[in-house]
Amino acid sequence: MSLELRDVHAVYGKSRVLYGVSLRATEGEVVCLLGRNGAGKSSTLRAIVGLVEIISGDVLVDGRSLRGIPTHTIARLGVGLVPEDRRIFGDLSVVENLAVGARPDAGWTLERVFGLFPKLAQLARQRGGSLSGGEQQMLTIARTLMTGPRVLLLDEPSEGLAPVIVQALATNIAALKRQGLTIVMAEQNVKFARRLADRAYIIEKGQIRFDGSMAALDADESLRRAYLAV
Repeated sequence: MSLELRDVHAVYGKSRVLYGVSLRATEGEVVCLLGRNGAGKSSTLRAIVGLVEIISGDVLVDGRSLRGIPTHTIARLGVGLVPEDRRIFGDLSVVENLAVGARPDAGWTLERVFGLFPKLAQLARQRGGSLSGGEQQMLTIARTLMTGPRVLLLDEPSEGLAPVIVQALATNIAALKRQGLTIVMAEQNVKFARRLADRAYIIEKGQIRFDGSMAALDADESLRRAYLAV
């Protein structure tokens, strides 16, 4: 499934947050949206699923416009968002959290999810609120997979996680890529992005400042310093 944003302008209330954002991602590709905090990464992902108002431009999945479609309908069309704040149901068990997102026609079962995240199988009966940050991130991704997405949007997946967990997460995302998912990942961690991304975009103040390969980005130190250095 392909995803394309065409000259998207978007607002939160009266505040403009995106200024003509265009990007594309194709089946089996990992595209990374890089930028500092507040640059517009999360706003871009939220605009795709209808959580930020688009005032001009368009979002298309396999050529079909998503603009104006309710978020729950966008999810049924195969677009899944893994939010930055995870939104785990703390009082529900791992299995119950997964059941919340389950769709019978999604193609993802508990067995398949546990095959991708074996740690979750060990924690199946534990409350979501008792899990570590890394375990919660795995659970959030797994819960989104239970909805059967063909386009997976990951908002800051490596943020706040220990290096060993980040490494395991990269392995999981690479496995999803091999299964043919279209993946758009908003990230600040360039090292993490470099391991996974086929292409990268840099966003700054709601505008795309770079569109190209990770090799091209790595070769341009001035660009990285201007838009990614802390």
